[in-house]
Amino acid sequence: MAAPLQAQSAPAPSGGTGIIAPEKAREGIDLEVNGERFRHTGDPKMPLLWYLRDVLRLTGTKYAGERGSGSGADLVIVNGKLVSAVAVTIEELHIGKSGSERPGNVLTVEGLAGGDGKLHPLQQAFVDEDAIGCGYCTPGWLMAAKELLDRKRNPSDDDIDQLPNLCRCGCQTRVRRAIKRVAAATSGNNKP
Repeated sequence: MAAPLQAQSAPAPSGGTGIIAPEKAREGIDLEVNGERFRHTGDPKMPLLWYLRDVLRLTGTKYAGERGSGSGADLVIVNGKLVSAVAVTIEELHIGKSGSERPGNVLTVEGLAGGDGKLHPLQQAFVDEDAIGCGYCTPGWLMAAKELLDRKRNPSDDDIDQLPNLCRCGCQTRVRRAIKRVAAATSGNNKP
C-alpha cells in the first residue's frame, strides 16, 4: 500500500507546514523578440537595450549614447517602427489595456537572418558592397534600412540621408549602394 501523498512530499523547511505549494505565476510584461515570446518580470523601467543585451544575450544591438543620441547603433524595430533601444523601456513596449494586451513585437539584427542561417538580402548586400567598417554601427544601419525599405520600396538618396545613423568609418556611400542594391532587386530593376 502506498504511503499517503503528503508523506511523499519533500521535507518542509524548519517551521513549515510540510506542504509545498506552487508559487503563483509572476506578473510581468510580455514581449516578442525575433518571433519568440518572453516575459520580463524585472524592473519595468529597464531600457530595452539592456534587456536585449544583458538578459536575452542578443548583443548585436549596441549602445549608442543616452536616449539614442549617438550613431544609431541601438536601433531596433518595434511594432514596425524604428526605435532607439536605449530610449524605450520595457514598460513602454506593453501595448493595450486589460483584456486586449499583446506583447510588443521587437525585431533585432539577430532576427533578420532566416531560420536556416541564410542572410537577409540587406545583410548580404552589406557584405557584397563592403559596407561594414569596424562593424559597430552596422546593426543599426541594417535595422534602419529594413524599416525604410518596408516603407518605401525604392528610396531616394534623400530618404537614405534622413536615416538616423552615423558611421565614423566613412561607409555611408557603400551603405547607400547596399540599400539601393536591395531596392533594385526587390523592385525588379537590376541596376543598383
